[in-house]
Amino acid sequence: MWDEACDYNAVRELRVKTTAYLGVGAIDKLDDILAQLRREGVSALLCVTGGHAYKATGAWDKLEAAAARQGMTLALYNKVTPNPTTDSVDEAAALGRARGVGAVLAIGGGSPIDCAKSAAIMLAYPDKTAEELYCFRFTPEKALPIVAVNLTHGTGSEVNRFAVATVTKLNYKPAIAYDCIYPRYAIDDPALMAALAPDQTRYVSIDAVNHVIEAATSTVSNPLAVLLARETIRLVHAWLPKALADPANLRARYELCFAALQAGVAFDNGLLHFTHALEHPLSAVCPQLAHGLGLAVLLPAVIQECYPARPGLLAHILQPLAPNLKGVPAEAREAARAVEAWLAEVGVPQKLEDIGVQEADVPRFCDLVEQTPSLGLLLSVAPVKASRERVARIYATSLRPLA
Repeated sequence: MWDEACDYNAVRELRVKTTAYLGVGAIDKLDDILAQLRREGVSALLCVTGGHAYKATGAWDKLEAAAARQGMTLALYNKVTPNPTTDSVDEAAALGRARGVGAVLAIGGGSPIDCAKSAAIMLAYPDKTAEELYCFRFTPEKALPIVAVNLTHGTGSEVNRFAVATVTKLNYKPAIAYDCIYPRYAIDDPALMAALAPDQTRYVSIDAVNHVIEAATSTVSNPLAVLLARETIRLVHAWLPKALADPANLRARYELCFAALQAGVAFDNGLLHFTHALEHPLSAVCPQLAHGLGLAVLLPAVIQECYPARPGLLAHILQPLAPNLKGVPAEAREAARAVEAWLAEVGVPQKLEDIGVQEADVPRFCDLVEQTPSLGLLLSVAPVKASRERVARIYATSLRPLA
């Protein structure tokens, strides 16, 4: 079994930081949250969001009402796009600075939450820019308080210390991780997610699966990350088809919400490696590419490369998707094919060629993996050596279905 290989002499850090409210009606906790912030002297709040879901779900109406009851003013920044940029972070922070805000609240999925976290840092460092933050020219130790109202069941950003933004002029998409950007409060209300489109439902859930596979197999993983990985995969396997069949099924949305929340905690503990490090250049160059789709096309190849180093562990956590695995290195291709088959079953059969990437593009993406700040750190905790040759092989293998 996987746990027979655990080193009980290795001291591992276990992180569980954010107070999260999970369940239908959790949005009503905004009253208590804003009341607490008001007692701390916060009279103005920056709300970071994008698209239309923040209004269509009713979350904005709830926030406006709660703010009015607490005598708080709201500064609305609603220009966040998928794969947010450092330019949008600076714009959001500038608005918050002009309005004298004392806290930041995100409404949305990973992109608005990441933008809000980043803006919360910039508001604490008015002499810095988001490009400086994401090019690691300074190390923040403080940020304004952050509240995350989550509208998707995938990223886990509402309960961890990570954020991502694309450095606009460089096509870099680094990740940052600082204790100061743990959201103080998170809201995971399944009723706010019932209108997620089918592809969004697929992609965010696949993001959660990627989080736990990477977190459980990294060199800095811990037993909590492994425990959460198996359960996350079980829940997504069981409930994603039900959410796709009936988008208004709140039980299905609840279970997927819980899975994504667990996955966010898992990768806060075990970090990430190949699929995220290699996907970031894809969506930096092609901002229209859904993050979860980019991960899906890479995942089978990553499984194939990593399985020989973690066969028992991967057989354990992948059991819901691949019940016949025995946990031996020789079945790496079988494990990868099982994951590829599951992705196709839930409606995501695409490979890199299907999203416009050709074999001639592989060296360019390898260059971006090497050049983008922070991605080297992710690759440094991969279970197998992240050589340029291996990175290129993952991209090349992901171009088309496994043979």
